[in-house]
Parts: sequence; structure tokens; C-alpha cells
Amino acid sequence: MSKSVLDGVRDLLPTLRERADEAERLRVVPDASIKELEETGFFRMLQPKRFDGLEADPIDFYTAVREIASACGSTGWVASVVGVHPWQIALFADEAQQAVWGADTSVRASSSYAPTGRAVLTEGGYTLSGKWSFSSGCDHADWVLLGGLVLNDEGQPVDFKTFLVPRDKYQIVDVWNVVGLRGTGSNDIVVEETFIPEAFTLSMGDTGRCYGPGQAQNTSNLYKLPFHSVFTSTITTPIIGMAYGAYEEHVEMQRKRVRAAYIGEKASLDPFAAVRIARASSEIDAAWALLTNNIREEQALVEMGEKVPLSLRLKVRRDQVVGTERAIEAIDTLFEASGGRALAEGTPLQRAWRDAHAGRVHAANDPERALQLYGAHEFGHKIDPGMY
Repeated sequence: MSKSVLDGVRDLLPTLRERADEAERLRVVPDASIKELEETGFFRMLQPKRFDGLEADPIDFYTAVREIASACGSTGWVASVVGVHPWQIALFADEAQQAVWGADTSVRASSSYAPTGRAVLTEGGYTLSGKWSFSSGCDHADWVLLGGLVLNDEGQPVDFKTFLVPRDKYQIVDVWNVVGLRGTGSNDIVVEETFIPEAFTLSMGDTGRCYGPGQAQNTSNLYKLPFHSVFTSTITTPIIGMAYGAYEEHVEMQRKRVRAAYIGEKASLDPFAAVRIARASSEIDAAWALLTNNIREEQALVEMGEKVPLSLRLKVRRDQVVGTERAIEAIDTLFEASGGRALAEGTPLQRAWRDAHAGRVHAANDPERALQLYGAHEFGHKIDPGMY
């Protein structure tokens, strides 16, 4: 089934590439693109089979994301972050899963995980309120996953949870006026004080142990992988996809380019240009190879019934943040070597350059923090596994 999804996604790439300008103009992925991706089965790849999902290999999911992002960075970004949410919802209690998919298995969710809202313990659940930013693809979703610190009566944090909130309990505030990833519609989510039942919450402490109550119903090894490995790879993959798209565009441009400043020299005959694309392609391939190999290593352990050690989870994060850096450095190299025509509005290369740098500022791509934790663990210092 994953092959048919990938084939369907690849058939869509020319159309998604043509719509990239429209996505930027609208500041949201066009409805037609979401509908067509839905028809390929893409948004069901990580969804449980009992809700018409595919329970696909996550590498197949990441491969589809990479392909989509190579055609349109904004569409790839939204596809990635919205497409991974069925994996997390599958970890929630069955009551929450039934509420999301019981009547319509095509329902989608967006998210905003930074704990900027307020959650107060109440009988049977929590009272949630506040504002969350950067909820990519929220216009195409009927639910939202929101991060929040749970406070006790003294106002002290006692847990960090994800809250699953239906569309009628929040407002979308249009604030997304940015220079990169313009088509993602990453607007603000506002929740007035509303009750969230316990079953519609998921503790980061539990996910840090690779546990969720939904594993009782969804027994596939897919749902036993570490949360932060799955989710941070979801952020880096579209940036790697943008790099692959930029590479293809750059090579095509240089094959045709004649450099006026060098007396009509063909750019493709410039030995330095050849060296640049060799280095750039190697960096992009390395980013992708490490990301996929690390996930494969985690999968192998899960399939053997073994725990994924913290050392490997930190290695995933190490290579994930460095993978983002590699992809962006490759795009920078290609963009700088492409000549003035690459600056024109509407060209894929400048869009990939802007989109990749916009994606770089996501919290999951903070390299110093992830690298410091890896190094500290190697030196024998204690690391909280809850966030990795």
C-alpha cells in the first residue's frame, strides 16, 4: 500500500510545483492540494488500521514528505506535520481516538506544542486556556494538539501534556505574514477557558517512556517508537526535501546558463561549478542517509522487543539537527552559485532558500541544545529522557 501512496504522490509533484506560487499568495496550502494528497492515502500512512489507516513504515512516510517538499516547501511542511499527527493520536486513550475518527476517518489535526497556554487540574480533567502560535496547516484541520504545563492549586507545574482540542473549542487568528514557508498558514490558536477530559490528554512523561494508553488498541511496533525521534525527523525531512528540489533546479539552470561576465562561457563547463554540486549533493545525501538509518536502527530494536536506549535517541537528535544544517548549507551553496536570475520572484530556488531558512528556526532545529545533550550524555552526565 505504501508503494501506491508514493506513486500517487510522485504523480502529483508537477501539479504541486505549479501551485507553489499560489500557496505563497494565499498564505495557505490550496484546498485542491490537500484533497489530492488525501486521495493518494498520504494522510493515512501513520494512522491505525482500525481507523482505515495504513500503519505504514515511517521511512515510507518520510520519503513521501521529502518528495512533496522537493516540489513545494510549504506543502511539504504542512504534509509532514499534519501527516504525523495520526501517529500521536493513536497513543491517546481509545475514547479520544473514537472522538477523532469514529465518525470520519479522514479527519485531520494540526498542532502547537510550546506550552504557552495554561492548564489547571479540575475534576475529571483540566481547564485549558491561552494562545499558541505556529499551528501549520490549521485551516485544514478539525482538531488541534496543544502543549501545556499542568499547574496545581499553588500555580506550580506538575506535568507537561498534549491536549487534544476539537475545532469548536478554539479560534484561528490569521497572523501568518512571513518571508519563508508563507504557504503553511501557521496561524495562532486561541482557546478560551474550556474543559478537556483526562482521556484527551497525553503526558510527555509517558511518551518519554515510549508509552501511550492507545497502545492497548494499536499494537503495531510503529506506535512504540520514541516520540521525539518520530516528530523531530518530521521537521527535518521537508527541509531535506527542499534541498533535493533546489539541487535539481540548480543543475537544470546551470546546464542552460551562459555566463555573460565570462565571455559567453557555459556554466556547465566551469570546473568549480561541478565541484559545488558534488559537495552539495553529498551533504544532502548524508543528511537523508543518517536520518533514515537512525530510524531503522530504532525500528530494529522495537521489533526485537527491546527498549530504545537514550544514547540512540540522542544520536537521532544529533543527526537530525545536523541534517537540517547540512541541507540548508547545501541550498546556500547552490543559491549563491546560481547567478542573478535565481533572485527573481517565482523561481523555485529562491523559494527553497527562503523556506528552508524559515524551517530552520523551528525549536526542533536548535542545534546547540541537541548537540550539548548528546555530548553531556557521552561524558556520563544525567539527561532527562522525557524530552528525548
